[in-house]
Amino acid sequence: MKLKTPFETSFGKTIDRHCILVKIVDEEGDVGWGEIPVDDVPYYHYETVETALYVAKKFLVPKLLEINVAEPKDFLNATSRIRGHVMAKAGFEMTLWDLLAKKKRKPLYELIGGARDRIVSGVSIGIIGNMESLLKAISRFLNEGYRRIKIKIKPGWDVKPVETIRKTFGDIPLQVDANAAYTLENFDIFKQLDEYDLLMVEQPLHYEDLAEHAELQSKIRTPICLDESIKNIYDTKAAVKLGSCRIINIKPARVGGISESIAIHNYALEHNIPVWIGGMLETGIGRGFQVAVATLPNVKYPNDISASNRYYEEDIVEPPWTLNSDGTITVPKKPGIGVEVLEERVEKYSRKILEFKSHV
Repeated sequence: MKLKTPFETSFGKTIDRHCILVKIVDEEGDVGWGEIPVDDVPYYHYETVETALYVAKKFLVPKLLEINVAEPKDFLNATSRIRGHVMAKAGFEMTLWDLLAKKKRKPLYELIGGARDRIVSGVSIGIIGNMESLLKAISRFLNEGYRRIKIKIKPGWDVKPVETIRKTFGDIPLQVDANAAYTLENFDIFKQLDEYDLLMVEQPLHYEDLAEHAELQSKIRTPICLDESIKNIYDTKAAVKLGSCRIINIKPARVGGISESIAIHNYALEHNIPVWIGGMLETGIGRGFQVAVATLPNVKYPNDISASNRYYEEDIVEPPWTLNSDGTITVPKKPGIGVEVLEERVEKYSRKILEFKSHV
């Protein structure tokens, strides 16, 4: 699916969004949908379209078809010997959550213990590189109602845009996301950013680091939020005990699905670490799972969950995700993720369709 405008981060530019959709039909004809939001290149995450397809065909689908699945955890238990490939697993696990919620005739958010019927939405702005264009984009998004602005940063595009935003828009809720573009040698950058009352600086250092983030957090006032470094509940526990961050960004697909997202949320809640929900340019299907997890009680900051028209001319769900005038997104009350998948649009954008049937 082609993005309305290119989205650039410190590790590259995205023009076309690649992903894998998962559709499961059970013996009673009920349908669940999920998404594996991998890309075609291993820049943000090591999993790609090709690796996820291989793992799905070789390991995940055969295991799914040979077991009785009453709950998503049954699939996770059956595939626990497969190390890594969490996004591929998550696509199937989330599909099973959608299916389970539909069979129970409950909205997914209610099934997982959600505590609100609207979620607060922020917007993420890629590295535009042009100050005038950046300010115009921020003005447009604020006028649309988004409750928080996040800009991507990298060396050479960090302090100056933040300074300019503060001069232009005052004390709006503002945060930055480095996508692991810096090292401790850039300490002076973070000390300068400390002066601008940011909500947080997201993933400033290496994507697998916890120790150096703890060192940096001890020396700056701005809360560090970890994203890529939090891959599962074990990273979460280590980060909290080391003092690596004060906030956590949970991306459901990146951490392995809904069950792991809930585990991370609950542990963070127990240790007074607020969380928020991030995204990876998901289609309207993946966005449904983000919205459901964003209803959990410890989600304390605006989420990177935008309206469908933020990224796409047309989405593949009905109704599309829309932003309310107060900067919130209404949580659907229909069973499952709460939106209908438009299969003719799925086929329109599909490059390959694989079908597997159980012989049990």
